[in-house]
Amino acid sequence: MKITQIDCHVLLDPGYDVGATSSSQDDIVVEIHTDEGVTGIGETDVNPWIARSCIQAPGTHTMGLGLAQMLIGQDPMQVEALWEKLYVGSAMNGRRGAVIHAIGALDMALHDLRGKALGKPCYELLGGAVRKSITPYASLQPEVSSFVAYRRSIVDWALRAKGLGFRAAKVEVTPCGPYAHQGLKASHEEMTEVIGEVRNAIGPEVTLMVDVQYAFPDAATCLKAIRPWVDFNLFFVETPLPSDDLDGYARLSSEQPIPIAAGEWLATRFEFLDLMDRGKVSVVQPDVGRVGGFTEAKRVCNLAEQRKLTIVPHLWKSGISIAAAAHLAATTASCAFIEFLPDELCESSLRRELVSNELKMINGEIALPKRPGLGVDLNREALERFKREASAAVSTLSIC
Repeated sequence: MKITQIDCHVLLDPGYDVGATSSSQDDIVVEIHTDEGVTGIGETDVNPWIARSCIQAPGTHTMGLGLAQMLIGQDPMQVEALWEKLYVGSAMNGRRGAVIHAIGALDMALHDLRGKALGKPCYELLGGAVRKSITPYASLQPEVSSFVAYRRSIVDWALRAKGLGFRAAKVEVTPCGPYAHQGLKASHEEMTEVIGEVRNAIGPEVTLMVDVQYAFPDAATCLKAIRPWVDFNLFFVETPLPSDDLDGYARLSSEQPIPIAAGEWLATRFEFLDLMDRGKVSVVQPDVGRVGGFTEAKRVCNLAEQRKLTIVPHLWKSGISIAAAAHLAATTASCAFIEFLPDELCESSLRRELVSNELKMINGEIALPKRPGLGVDLNREALERFKREASAAVSTLSIC
């Protein structure tokens, strides 16, 4: 079997808002085709136009090759060897950042393709299942235009998530910092009040997590703000500091008791080694696409397990990434939850409509996928609609 073609689909939700801070409103989906008619799909969480360029750009020398250029004609069953080929061959341009994120989409598609070719779910080829089901948490981020509206909406969404059967929920509390948008401005004391209202509404039986999305400029500010949150019995506080403030993360972990989670933006196991060993986080959050695909995500999970840390994969895209996180969780004993954007509580039609056969939660759990590969299929009508939207928006979005 040989790889014959790689398609890159840049997608955009018709309801996109350039003032919002949510990457669920755009996407890149890759399809890797073979001479035997088997096709694999993957996606990654990065600017889709940038990712497409990383994949399609030609290279002129051996240490700056194009990603598609390195894959055409290769045996897609040699997934791990192809990851090394892509990493080394693009090292002068990549090693981290967008190139690794683009490799992640390709690696995800290769794992999907191999599973389909062998008639096995991805997790069976990643080491086999260590659990019978996967527990998702509802990731809640209302898109509203003021803090007053947000405060009302987040409590309502948390109650709705509980009513849908979720046993865990994460509230995005970002009225300050780089993710503050659409008028969401509030004090640290008001953040505390919101978290308290959510906890009181859902009760003690629902696991509660808080994502502040890099809200605090330094550890001292963060410590002052989150110390009252100990009373809310939080499973973790996610990304309180900039990703590169490893010493700050270490201080947070040593000077207060709430587990600290991070890793959504990181690429490769090498960045995660810094986060774990220097940053001393308790919860490690690889995003399968962004970290470099299944091949690299599994390495990160193994390193975290050696350090007795908890894994909770990040995702913020479509049912493709939900499936990828579920397969990763199935093989990882230390994986407590996977992130899950309920389509009933998501503003993005791209998130809701892109795939068919999406994994479903029943009674708070997701059963292990049974279909080969990732186990999800593209909704072709939706794919074409979102592609047209992206093409139409280029002139509007361009600064040229």
